[in-house]
Amino acid sequence: MRYFVFFSYNGTPYHGWQYQPNASSVQECMESAFSTLLRQPVTLTAAGRTDTGVHARLMAAHFDLENSLDAHELQDLAFRLNGYLPDSISIEKVVQVLPTAHARFDATSRTYEYWVTDVKNPFTQHLITYTRFHLDYDLMNRAAELLLHTEDFASFCKAHSDNKTTICHVRRAIWEERPLPFMPEHTAHVFTIEADRFLRNMVRAVVGTLFEVGRGAMTIEQMQQAIRAHDRCAAGQSMPPDGLYLTDIRYPESIFL
Repeated sequence: MRYFVFFSYNGTPYHGWQYQPNASSVQECMESAFSTLLRQPVTLTAAGRTDTGVHARLMAAHFDLENSLDAHELQDLAFRLNGYLPDSISIEKVVQVLPTAHARFDATSRTYEYWVTDVKNPFTQHLITYTRFHLDYDLMNRAAELLLHTEDFASFCKAHSDNKTTICHVRRAIWEERPLPFMPEHTAHVFTIEADRFLRNMVRAVVGTLFEVGRGAMTIEQMQQAIRAHDRCAAGQSMPPDGLYLTDIRYPESIFL
């Protein structure tokens, strides 16, 4: 039987989602908890990878069990997992899906947010990126519109990645103001980007390039040239992982039982 687990995590203590030798990962922590509570080996296949320090407000993974669990047992499993896992990981729900459902390949869209503020705030350290630059977010939004008309994102992909293709389809890319957590009298700026898929390091590279535009170091025309270059060196530097969150993953309703 195949199941999906939906969960969230603070990525600060981890070296990303994927299991790594000699480094803590979200996958290793969760697989250990699942295997202990279910008393059988459990392997989790996630919707995607997140890098060291990157957070997820909504992540999904699938796993297989020999036995079938009913709705009450699945609810109880989620409850017991939350009691066993560290505070940095939270289980939302566990649901049964079709035997062929795949957390990565069946996802129809993914959404990330990148949070930035120019107000120093000790309570959001490692959660929101602090910048001393005063950025032109209106100009950055105009530059972000280029992404909606771009297919090949090779200029925003980490070098030597093992991607079979660098083609992505971005459906939304916009900067918006939101209240700064713990200091609502101030604001943060949040970049939301939604696409069918993302390349490794893509969002952080996109935001870094938009920063270059916002602080006047790159024009919109130069950003367009960087996109057309299909060269990572042509775009801006990657931003720190602190402010990056995976916030949504969409699936067709037909895969859920």
